Amino acid sequence: MNLRKRNRPAAEVNTSAMNDIMFFLMLFFLIASTVTNPNVIKLLLPKSDTGQSVSKKTVTISVTEDLEYFLDKQQVPVTELEARLRALKQQTDELTIVLYVDRTVAIQDVVQIMDIANRMAIKLVLATEPK
Repeated sequence: MNLRKRNRPAAEVNTSAMNDIMFFLMLFFLIASTVTNPNVIKLLLPKSDTGQSVSKKTVTISVTEDLEYFLDKQQVPVTELEARLRALKQQTDELTIVLYVDRTVAIQDVVQIMDIANRMAIKLVLATEPK
């Protein structure tokens, strides 16, 4: 009888390249996070005695599919929207509205907000979703 042990090759997993892959993934995510949010990098900016600071403010208006209006995450009736925007416009020199609207909302409701912004000479940006 032939009762010799057969030499089976041991299964090995070569993990030497795993360190390189993890390093490149970490580097990619660090670079991608600074590109998406540039405010992550803290800088000490120089000071100027004669420079003027320009006060710019961005306000978000959100409209849900149930026609609920939100001004900076605070629910506002559409009748009070112009008065609140006028109060914000008096506080800053330049005001910009970022408009988030549900895709099921009728265009007339969007145009209503655009008319308010045009009457008050406020810049308006319509937020969209990439394809």
